Order: sequence, then structure tokens, then C-alpha cells
Amino acid sequence: MGGQDLIANVEANLTSTPLISVWGAEAFGRTGRPASGRRIVRRFVCRTDPALRGTDAARIRKFAHLIGHGYDVPPSGEQISVPQARRIALAAQGFGTARPAAIHHGHLRRTVERLGLHQIDSVNVLTRAHYLPAFSRLGTYDPALLDRAAWGRRSERRLFEYWAHEASLLPLATHPLLRWRMARGDRGEAGYSGMRIFAGERRAEAMAVLDRIRQEGPLAASDFESSRTGWWEWSDSKRMLEWLFYAGHITTATRRRSFERVYDLTERVIPPTILALPTPPEGEAHRLLIEQSARALGIATAGELRDYFRLAPQEAQVAIAALVEAGVLIPASVQGWPQAFLHREARRPRRIEAQALLAPFDPLIWERARTERLFGFRYRIEIYVPAQKRQHGYYVLPFLFGDRLVARVDLKADRKTSRLLVHATHHEPDAPSETGEALQAELASLARWLGLAEISSG
Repeated sequence: MGGQDLIANVEANLTSTPLISVWGAEAFGRTGRPASGRRIVRRFVCRTDPALRGTDAARIRKFAHLIGHGYDVPPSGEQISVPQARRIALAAQGFGTARPAAIHHGHLRRTVERLGLHQIDSVNVLTRAHYLPAFSRLGTYDPALLDRAAWGRRSERRLFEYWAHEASLLPLATHPLLRWRMARGDRGEAGYSGMRIFAGERRAEAMAVLDRIRQEGPLAASDFESSRTGWWEWSDSKRMLEWLFYAGHITTATRRRSFERVYDLTERVIPPTILALPTPPEGEAHRLLIEQSARALGIATAGELRDYFRLAPQEAQVAIAALVEAGVLIPASVQGWPQAFLHREARRPRRIEAQALLAPFDPLIWERARTERLFGFRYRIEIYVPAQKRQHGYYVLPFLFGDRLVARVDLKADRKTSRLLVHATHHEPDAPSETGEALQAELASLARWLGLAEISSG
């Protein structure tokens, strides 16, 4: 039996046979203690496929060991220093290369594909969060490139909106890898609890909303506010639309100036060539998403790999174990980290030259514990903290200089006066002497990109 067939056989039984499920009671012995990876394998072998008792048994034991023991891999995992891990992560995220002099749609496409997604957030104190990751990596690009790729004519679209890390813009090629989530949403098995009722007893009401969009064309939640029929309230119509979106029946056609989402039927928005792509089985989709996370992160813990696309722990465990078995992920040890995994194609630069302001939702720093381990930089969003209790400010962007986070600035775009307001600047204690000059240069670049005439501090 070949390696991939072997993995598929084990994975199928791990997810379908209660006897060896590491999540169910059958995985525990009579004493109530978790069965060992070896014990799980023996039960699996005897119960499912006698052919696995031969030369492949050791490989199966390793696979189940990874699943049953939280990736407690053998001590032969590669040793990576924290500075090495930091440079690997930065390179994987697209830092360390010169910014292009003239930026076109190809640069933007490659940036989004490298990261896997741009997280969407409605806060517009500076600019909306999904525009900033490309600026951090490319410099002063035209945001209209992103608008067209996300919400332009169907022939121009390269991105779609869906729930990935959070609400996100994703490359169209990722659509098939998330259909399992849409299917679960359609069955009421996933999504916010307030939406799930529309998959069952109130499904007919949601289908009526869908029929209206089908007949009238693209509509926003506000379009339903003045046309209540008596059997739903405004909050219900919004939840119906969100369920239809999560379940894949509708998607975002465009965004209004207020950034309100306008919905249309999925088949009228997503190009037919994408919709025609085959839907992979769930296990395969999970493996491909974890691999994409590993490419984007370079080196990461199991929790970070899982969190990138918000996979469940058990789904991620099986996928990671399979990718280790296939040689795609290399177990690695980083001092002070939980078990880490290195993508086999991750670059390992000896030096990183970078200069960038980072959005709070940039994938380099959105996982705060990872940011602290990589950079020794404690970062929290203080938007919802009362003003008098904020430590650094309302909308604070860390500043990357070289391979370190050396400062943070609290920023606001005052469009009425055409000023970039720098409410506060905080340097790290070990920031190099060149930090101030480099930060001012980056703030000037940001102001130009936002079309602001001056920078005002204080």
C-alpha cells in the first residue's frame, strides 16, 4: 500500500470508526486514560485492514502517534533558533525583497496568493484593513486594483469574500477548498448559533429571501428593512442573509460607499470556471488549507496552522500528521515554542531588510502569542478599551524595521484637513538609533498613498 493510500485509509477510519476515534470515549482504556498512539494503531489494524500489520505498521504508528499525542514527534526534529524562525516567517510573508518601482495587478495577485487572504474589517480610522497588507509589502499601490479584483466586473474578479480566518478576501482558487464549510453551514452544523435555525425549521423564510434576490438582483440587508412582510424582523433578515452567505447560496456582489455588503446569487458572481472545479473531500481540503497556512507562515505551531483558516483542532491534527508523513511539513524545535512545523519549501534568509507599518489584522501579527514569541513584542488592539485606560492608543500600527518590530504608532487619517495624525509614537527599549528616521520615511509614504497633504504629530 502506498504512502498516500495508507494515510487515506487511516484518516477515513479515524473519522468514521468510533472504536479508534481519539476524540470519543472508545479511545480510552478501561482506566479512563487516553489510549496510546500504538494502542490506537493496533485496534485500527485489527478492526479494519489486516494488510497493515506488515511493513507499513511502523509508519501507521508514527501517524497515529502524531494524532494521539499532540504532535509529540521524535527528538530528531530540526533545531531552529528564534532569529532564524523570525526570518523564515518574514520571508514567507513577503518581506525582505525590494518593493517594485511600478506596481500592477500581477504584484497584487501574487501578494494575496502568498498570504492566502486579506482579512476584512470595517474600522476606517486610517483606511480599511484589507488594503493595508499590500501596502506594507508593495508600497504605494493603487487601491482600485484591489477593488476591481474583489468587487469589479465578473471578468476582472480574482478574489471573493468568505469566512476564512475571519471575514476575508480570498483568491478564487480557494473557493473549492471551503465548500465543505459551506455545506456544513447549509446543514446547520457550522456558523454562528443565531444563524443555524435557518438551516432547519426556518429554512423556508431564508429561501424566500433568496428568491427575492434571484428575482430582483443584488440586494443589501438595508433593502429589506423597509419591506417587512410581517414574519421577520430586521435583525432576522440580516441573520438570514448571513446564513445564506455562510452556506454558499449567495456571495458579495459589491460593497456600497458605507461598506455595506451587497449580496447576489453565487452563480452570478463567481466565474463559471471556478464553480466547475471539483469539490475535494473534506480531509483533502483540510490538508490543502493547512499546507497553504504553512506556506504563508513559513514556520508555525499546530495551533497557528489551524487558526489561519479557523479549522477545528481534530481536523488540523489529522491534516498536519498527514503532511508530516508526506514530507510537506518538517517537525522543528524552536526554543520556548510548542512543537513547530516548517514548510519544506520555506526560504531561510540570513538577513531581512524590511521597513513597513503593519495593520492590526496583518497575518504577520494577528496571532498575538506568535508575535510575542517571534519578536518579543507584546501587542494588543485597544479599540474597545476606554480611552483613559489605553496604553498605546486607539488604532496602533507596529513598525517593522529590518527583522524586528521596533516601534508602534497611533494613527488617524483626517480627511477633512488632509492630514495624517500621529497621536502617539512608542519606541521599543532596544530600538536602533535609525528607527526615528526610518519611521518618518514610512509615515511619509503612507500619507502619500492615502492622498494626505501633511503629517501632524501630537
